[in-house]
Formats: sequence, structure tokens, C-alpha cells
Amino acid sequence: MKYSCQECGYESIGWLGRCPGCNAWNSLVEEVEIPQVQNKSAATRGASPLPIAHIPAEDGKRFTTGLAEFDRVLGGGLVPGSLLLLGGDPGVGKSTLLLQYAADFSRRHGGVLYVSGEESPPQVRLRADRLGALADRLYVLGETDLEAVIEQAGRCKPSVMIVDSIQTMRNAYLASAPGSVGQVRTCAGAFLQLAKETGISIFLVGHITKTGALAGPRVLEHMVDTVLYLEGERSYPYRLLRAAKNRFGSTDELAMFGMEETGLVEVANPSAVFLADRAVGQPGTIVLPGLEGSKALLLEVQALVAGSAYGTPRRLVTGLDYNRVLLVLAVLERRLGLVLGTQDVYLSLAGGLKLTEPAADLAVALAVASSLREQTISGQTVAFGEVGLAGEVRPVRAGGRRLSEAARLGFTHAVVPSGDWRSAPAGLEVTAVRTVGEALALI
Repeated sequence: MKYSCQECGYESIGWLGRCPGCNAWNSLVEEVEIPQVQNKSAATRGASPLPIAHIPAEDGKRFTTGLAEFDRVLGGGLVPGSLLLLGGDPGVGKSTLLLQYAADFSRRHGGVLYVSGEESPPQVRLRADRLGALADRLYVLGETDLEAVIEQAGRCKPSVMIVDSIQTMRNAYLASAPGSVGQVRTCAGAFLQLAKETGISIFLVGHITKTGALAGPRVLEHMVDTVLYLEGERSYPYRLLRAAKNRFGSTDELAMFGMEETGLVEVANPSAVFLADRAVGQPGTIVLPGLEGSKALLLEVQALVAGSAYGTPRRLVTGLDYNRVLLVLAVLERRLGLVLGTQDVYLSLAGGLKLTEPAADLAVALAVASSLREQTISGQTVAFGEVGLAGEVRPVRAGGRRLSEAARLGFTHAVVPSGDWRSAPAGLEVTAVRTVGEALALI
């Protein structure tokens, strides 16, 4: 008998009100540990170490589908035999995205087994009708028993299997309820073994806790090859797909989808979407060429500075790094003499996107100064750069890519950190500054 934390997987021989591992209250539940004797698989029986140079190299084959943005986040396509974990808030579109992916994959490459533990097969069919995801080689299985799922996968022999969700799967040998730490760990381990032995690529859908982390033991994220997060605010129609871990590609990529009645639709030009309704000619606004992975995005930074009605001024930040905003405000007050200690400051990144890179510092400084002085910034100007404690403006990565995106959308002026910008895109006037004071004087 043992007690396991449902948040982090910490194990104790007795019940504790507070978990020593993650400090969560009332998260330890009783679990019955039943020893199991498992036979070694045929794939590992009699294995012996080999010199690394003598190990056969994989050909690097990947499966691509019609969802090009999804494939790009995966690193160029789906690797056979990989185990992937997709997490996100309830209702964000995880099942919708995977059902669309499954239908497209089955039409192009091979069979797909969709294991639904949360919905019945008729309910999955209703969603497939709405999404246009009816495909002959897309099979739906309504099952939560682990052994039954593995048995059907052996009979069906799909190229891809989707388990929706891992928290609904149950190993009959364990007495704990589905979704418990022991069940999630055991079922994920069984799916990992199935993927590596048979070459089936398996997607596991994972629930999200109230803190935004994937539910279940932390070992779940270490076990899988790729961890994906589908993010999005309910008040916005857009969804962002990120890779938090990827053994077969970069973790810097980002894909954007729009939620419509027919499902998730790829957004080919996110910059135009974020700038569609921007307020041109208003104080406190400027366009920032941000960077998400390898993709440059033009985003509008909005600032509102108003007199504080209380002794302690408010600082409300949405979509930007709160600590970096405080740093920029301190630099503006100390190095440039702007009086912000008696002012409430509200900052927002329009469109619902969250950006934490330091390249937003200069745009934040210009937007705050513009709002405080009630002076407008030209709607054809973009700005980016990291601000240091001495008020200097430091270079950031991929400056050329940011400028190219600004020029492509018709912007004519850019305020950037000092450096060699002789190769700036045609039609874009680039002004290099060394300090925030120089940038404010120009704007």
C-alpha cells in the first residue's frame, strides 16, 4: 500500500495533507501496488551492446500531411514509431485538431486508429461529419481498457494511433482509478513499448491542471518523444500550437490556427491577422516585429498611462513579460526622467498572443512614453531591441528576418539597435539607436 500525489507523482508510505514534492494540498491518494512479472519483448530479448558506428542509421523518413503548419512544429513531419503528447485547456480544440490530422493522414499514407475514451463512437462520428473527416481508413474504437486497446492495435495494424485521452485509460491489474498517477504512468509505458516495437506513431491527449501543467506524473513528459501544447483564449478565435519538447526537431516553432465551424484552419499570414484592427494614429501604440521560433510576427503593443487614484500605482501587463516591463519602466524613470511613480500603467499585446522575448523592450518603452506625453507614433514605424539597465539598446537575434517581415507588410520605418544594417530590405528606412533616449528623440 502506498500514497501517490496526483499532481507530481511523489510517493509516500503514509498519507500526508501536503505533498513534499509540489506543495499541493490533499493530492495524495491511496494506491494498491501489485507486483507484475512481465516477459521480455522479442525486440529486446538477447540484446547486446554494439559500437555506435556499427548501429544501422535510420533513413529519417517522415510522414507529411495537408496540415503543413502542424508538420512544421513536429520538425518536418511525423516520425514512425514516435510517442507524442498533446496537452491543452478543456475545449481548446485538441480532439478537433487530431481528428482532422487523422483523417488527412489516413487518406495519404495508411490506417489510423482513433481510441476514444471520453466520447462514444457515434459522438466522434458527429464531430467527423462537421469537420469533413470521414475517411475509409480511419477507425474509431471506444475503449478504456489498456489490454483491449493494445490487442485491437495488433489486429488493425495502423500507422498512427490516437489515444484520447491518456487519463481515461485503465490497466486492470492496478486497483487505482483511471487518471491516477499509477494508471497514467503504467499506460504511458505500455504505449511507449508498443510504439517502439511496432513502429506505430502514437498521439496521447493529456489533460491540463489549473496551474497550466500537464496532469499526471512528471515522468510522463520525460517518457514521450514530443510534447505539444495547444493554447488559446476563449475570447479569441485563434489557437497556437507549440512544441515544449521535440527529440526530432526544434522546440522554437509555432503554428497558428483559426477556429471555425468546420474545424481548425491554418493561418498562413499571422501578422496580417494581428494587425487587422489596430488603432492607427493613437498615442501609446507601436508595432513590434516579434519572433516565435523561426517565424517573424508583427504585433501591436498598446500602452495606457493614467494618473493613479491611490498611493500605489497599478501595473497591469497582458501578453508581455511582467518583470521586463517593470525593468523598462524603471529605466524610463531613472535614466530619462519620465515621471511614472504616480501613474497607473497598462500594457497589452493585442491579439491574445503571449511574447516573453527581450526584443519587446524598446517597443514597450516607446509606447509608454507616447501615452505619457500624448504624442502619436507614425503608423508606418516598427521598433525592436533589448533595453539594458543603463538605458542602452542591445541587439537581438534574427534582426534581418524581423525587418523583412515589416517590409513585406508595407512598413517604411524601423527603429533598431545599433549595428550594420546596410542590407536592410528595399523601401524600409532603418534608424539605428544606441540608447532609449535616442529612440525617444527620433519618435
